[in-house]
Amino acid sequence: MFDSVTISALTSALDGLSQRQRAIADNIANVNTPGYRATRVQFEEALAQSVAEGSGRVSPTSQKSLEPTRLDGSNVNLDTETLSNIDTVLRYQFATQSIGGSFTSVRTAMRTSS
Repeated sequence: MFDSVTISALTSALDGLSQRQRAIADNIANVNTPGYRATRVQFEEALAQSVAEGSGRVSPTSQKSLEPTRLDGSNVNLDTETLSNIDTVLRYQFATQSIGGSFTSVRTAMRTSS
């Protein structure tokens, strides 16, 4: 159960979302840093493919954004980062609730088997 594709995928998703949250925080902290390029974290496509292959394990990848820059050379857009932050937080909450539900089911099964 603890080594299922679902648990592996949820754990990978939490790792990716956590890394994305750190990248967003770095991007926001450097919004006024000349020449700073925003970092983007990707893992969803690789995770979907990994689940389809029966693993669910994947590591997130980070890369610098190729979005257009402002005059100071930075390409951090505070609106984009804010929306990405909200999306990431909601996805993280969903994943943690899903894992919590899995463990609750195991606890319930253990209690009723006694």
